[in-house]
Amino acid sequence: MSNRLISSKSPYLLQHAHNPVDWYPWGPEALRKAEVENKPILVSIGYSACHWCHVMERESFEDEITADLMNESFVCIKIDREERPDIDNIYMDAVQAMGLQGGWPLNVFLMPNQKPFYGGTYFPNAQWKNLLANIADAFAKHEDQLAESAEGFGNSLNKKETEKYGITAGDQELDPDELAEVMAKLSAQFDPEWGGMNRIPKFPMPAIWSFALDYSLLSRNKALQEKVFFTLWKIGMGGIYDQIRGGFARYSVDGEWFAPHFEKMLYDNGQLLELYAKAYQTSGDKFFLEKVNETIAWLESEMLQEEGGFHSAQDADSEGVEGKFYTWTYRELADILPDEMPWLSKLYNLKSEGNWEDGVNILFQTKPYSEIALEFGYSETELIDKLNKVKGKLIEVRNLRIFPGKDDKILSGWNGLMSAGLIQAFFATGEKRMLDLALNNLKFLEEKLYLDGVLHRSYKNGEAYTPGFLEDYANVIRASLMAFEASGDSHWLNFAQQLTEFCIKEFYDESDGFFFFNNPKAEKLIANKKELFDNVIPASNSVMARNLHRLSLVTYESKFQEISSKMLGGMKDLILKDPGFLSNWGSLFLEMLIPTAEIAIVGKGAEAKALEFQKSYVPNSVIAYSEELTETAPILSGKTADSDGNALIYVCFDHACRRPVSSIEDAISQLPYLA
Repeated sequence: MSNRLISSKSPYLLQHAHNPVDWYPWGPEALRKAEVENKPILVSIGYSACHWCHVMERESFEDEITADLMNESFVCIKIDREERPDIDNIYMDAVQAMGLQGGWPLNVFLMPNQKPFYGGTYFPNAQWKNLLANIADAFAKHEDQLAESAEGFGNSLNKKETEKYGITAGDQELDPDELAEVMAKLSAQFDPEWGGMNRIPKFPMPAIWSFALDYSLLSRNKALQEKVFFTLWKIGMGGIYDQIRGGFARYSVDGEWFAPHFEKMLYDNGQLLELYAKAYQTSGDKFFLEKVNETIAWLESEMLQEEGGFHSAQDADSEGVEGKFYTWTYRELADILPDEMPWLSKLYNLKSEGNWEDGVNILFQTKPYSEIALEFGYSETELIDKLNKVKGKLIEVRNLRIFPGKDDKILSGWNGLMSAGLIQAFFATGEKRMLDLALNNLKFLEEKLYLDGVLHRSYKNGEAYTPGFLEDYANVIRASLMAFEASGDSHWLNFAQQLTEFCIKEFYDESDGFFFFNNPKAEKLIANKKELFDNVIPASNSVMARNLHRLSLVTYESKFQEISSKMLGGMKDLILKDPGFLSNWGSLFLEMLIPTAEIAIVGKGAEAKALEFQKSYVPNSVIAYSEELTETAPILSGKTADSDGNALIYVCFDHACRRPVSSIEDAISQLPYLA
């Protein structure tokens, strides 16, 4: 027997389509039923790669007795948070306003008018049944009191974020000493022993390390640069990284990057791919290049959809066991690789009794290749050759296992993050297939998810659905701007500008100078939220503010810069107070404090010069190139080649250019640093 979720596209909703719970998807039918029958609404939010969501389903939502309680007293709505992050934002805020712990699964009880009065995350079955009975009883006997409580939470949800945090958009003076203070505060939170932030569980938080890397390069702070590299070594050596196939899990449950929650999310991998590419460009360390190449191999092998899109996530669980696909018993490995076990055991901390629970091993590297090679009498190159052969054998064996579940819907914003990572990997390696993957992905997004002037959030089974959120627009705009820099094709600049104009028209709130997460004109919700704080994904407002800054430098459109400057001005005091969750804003602070270089290269050989420039990773710059004189982008307009038609490089600031030069070295010497 199936419920109304059976016609959904979301893999997460389809997982619940055969529950005895009479689930509805979010929409008018369920909301109207609650009003007509005067029943409280239970909204349950999760996502397909969420371990505790699966546990709660097995314990409660598949249980007939529990389902009867839910069906009798509630209108039950299941939501995939990845499809509807706007609704998740509203009810996550509500649960936190109640003083309760947020997380997923998120279970929230609403009045028939959608206003919340109670909620929580995972509940064991006995506790869940008690809660259902108590809430049904309270609604029957004290509906007025619950309505009063819900009204209070509803009012709290409607309070603007800018009001809540005392933010007033407007220009402010930017002081290098203040930025130094921001970086000192942030650095004080670094873990000196294991890298990352000094907290447990450990999330990679790419926005933090990207900001720290750029700051270290622009301030010529080698010690800070080494801290960034140290963190990236530790993450890349840890169990959080899939040592056999490549790709990063979402987070580590401990402080040592050892035991991950094994799900792999596209958004993490896109950002980490970009970060490791930058680390390789900056350091030349082949360990970082290895992570770039392996992660792209995983992406192509396991996440690439035939039309050019990338799937959303892989589960932590297979065969109902977390991490089963990724872990090994010592006996298994010894049978497959009897001759390699001495050095392999040392490299990955393998134990005959297992280094994790239930007698299995997580592959966990704590020593560099050079140390293991020396101990076993190999050169480092020999060891890496042997290791690559071992990985090939283990991939073959692992591919015969039952794979973890896959969330195969395509999300435009997450694809934007991965395209940006692939373009950065192309800059780092010069490998055109990486650029091709990114450009094919952006073409796919434009052709299949951009319909009648509206970017859509999701795509599955040949159909785009749900109009996009600011996160989708912001990340696709950013990737499109990078595609313009990488390919020289003005189509991508025009696409980025088109999407930006739409965001200003539909999402921008003139009253406080920031963008709504959801388009208030697209669907009426009980609250319209703004995403201001950077987390595992940078805040859509901070990504948008950086896009506007960069777009203004390429298009010479001053309105983009005005909005961006005012947004930064509004956030500045918060950045100074708590940089840990405002690092992408910190990157914008850095870009505006040191004038961003506008680099235009025009003439024969312009593409080769642009690629040479991009290969070395120069933060705080935008690059445009053309082999011939062109008016396609204002940044290129009026720029000429030398008298023989060969490319000249123009380094400009605020549309005023220094003397054009022909060599990369001379151009780099014109770039400013943080004093």
